[in-house]
Amino acid sequence: MTEALHAPGTAGGGPDKAMGDPPCFAALDLGTNNCRLLIATPTPRGFRVVESYSRIVRLGEGLSQSGRLSNEAMDRALLALKVSGEKVRRRRVVKFRAIATQACRIAVNGQAFVNRVANETGVKLQIISPQEEAKLSVTGCLNLLDYRHEAALVVDVGGGSTELSWVDLKAGTPGATPPMRAWLSVPIGVVTLAERFPEGDVATEDWFRSMVEHVKSHVAAFRRADQMRPLFDTDRVHMVGTSGAITSLAGMHLRLPRYDRNRVDGIWMTRQQCEAATDGLLALTAGERAAQPCIGPDRSDLVLAGAAILQAIQELWPCNKVRVADRGLREGILLALMSERDQTRRRKRRQKRGANRSQGPA
Repeated sequence: MTEALHAPGTAGGGPDKAMGDPPCFAALDLGTNNCRLLIATPTPRGFRVVESYSRIVRLGEGLSQSGRLSNEAMDRALLALKVSGEKVRRRRVVKFRAIATQACRIAVNGQAFVNRVANETGVKLQIISPQEEAKLSVTGCLNLLDYRHEAALVVDVGGGSTELSWVDLKAGTPGATPPMRAWLSVPIGVVTLAERFPEGDVATEDWFRSMVEHVKSHVAAFRRADQMRPLFDTDRVHMVGTSGAITSLAGMHLRLPRYDRNRVDGIWMTRQQCEAATDGLLALTAGERAAQPCIGPDRSDLVLAGAAILQAIQELWPCNKVRVADRGLREGILLALMSERDQTRRRKRRQKRGANRSQGPA
């Protein structure tokens, strides 16, 4: 489902869009923790970002206890969605897709909130399935898949769920989405895990291990990826990790004075380096974590939950090489939208050529 979002009383025009400019596409991802928007124009090798917007809204705050989206959380998300809608209108976007994930999937008032968003902001959210979420994450990370390996495990750690995708690189072609041999959605993310295991005054090793073991208990029973386990046992795979928690670990590893996406996105870390960054975080107080430039106060109470999820997966599906991705669902949506438009244009050209041939010479 895709559509252009237009301001009332217009045909999609906006002051920032001049005639002859390349078309803009937009993707919005409303997750359990964040609201993220990306607007881009197509290029021969992908796309160029025109504008991005991200706000931590904590839509799923308290959801694991109540089963409902709270009024305060919905209000925070609505403010971010209104800003996003205005940006899309101003850029005269030709195709726009807005998705909602785990929080809206499981909340009893999730669909009612989606309806309210459409009425108040004009943004028509689509609640997607966990399987589609996993596929979009893989698509968004295509450029980070290393075909010197035989397989990859793409791990998307969200606020309310974690998606794991086992992809077959031997059967794939660089630049195209490789076959997914198995996928799993675990209903545990950084927000839900942090709420289940409150940190207390001090972050202890026992507390951290409790989170790791809890995640492992949800992943260990999954057997559909067992066909790929020999590749993991012989170190012929790599992991791609996409989440704010994993990029924060990378920033800590690089000792960046401030977060720099260009330095983080695509870097390789060893499993030992990931664990060392986690140990460094465990040694900090909550206030010291909040003061870290690659974490900040908005993420300081969630980053160790994200590290626990990553460590749990590493203990069950060990990869010596981890590629850090500051990208994911939005990029996957954009690439799908642009591919869909190209296919439609090619189909129309074929139909036009066929019509011309059938008419014959004048």
